Amino acid sequence: MVTVDIITSSFVTLLVVIDPAGLAPMFLALTQRMAAPARRRVGVRACVIAALVLIGCVLGGNWLLVQLGISLSAFRIAGGLLLFSIASEMILGVRTERQSKTAEQAREEHKHDVAAFPLAVPLMAGPGAITATLLLAGRAGHDLAALAVLVAIIVANMLVCLCAYLIATRIERLFGTSGINVLSRLLGLLLAALAVQFIVDGIRAVLAG
Repeated sequence: MVTVDIITSSFVTLLVVIDPAGLAPMFLALTQRMAAPARRRVGVRACVIAALVLIGCVLGGNWLLVQLGISLSAFRIAGGLLLFSIASEMILGVRTERQSKTAEQAREEHKHDVAAFPLAVPLMAGPGAITATLLLAGRAGHDLAALAVLVAIIVANMLVCLCAYLIATRIERLFGTSGINVLSRLLGLLLAALAVQFIVDGIRAVLAG
């Protein structure tokens, strides 16, 4: 059964992992030489590509785990550990530095479609977002209503990202580099708590099974 608490926790989990506010400066760096209409098209295209990748994980994630012989409990523990690692990078500021290097490298080469790489993958639909989506899809199981809600949550997160891209200049001006770094660390702490919960749930399932 889909409850308000499940919807809220799922939305917050994906929102924290994707971190739209933290991606806004990356978006500006990747599109700084573009006109406003072209910049908007890049933002829309990146959100569509990232949404398709994550929705694909929702629809095919459980099937893939079954084919690989991986139990949901084991994936919860492994996924929780990965999310905790990403959270620690956010808290220590390592993730932001790596994303900045990826954005700068892609901008300098500029031969790539920056909407697809690196904006959609791996900055938006990266290992953390894919892992979180698979964990949430596993929790939904075969409940079509719950899976449909998860797809809607992914779309809602992409809309938040698109809004962040459209007002990226204002976000950067409002928070500044220091403000965005502080926000990223706070979100990292929240993600760490969510990751620990995934690990605890996985261990409980293993012990109960």
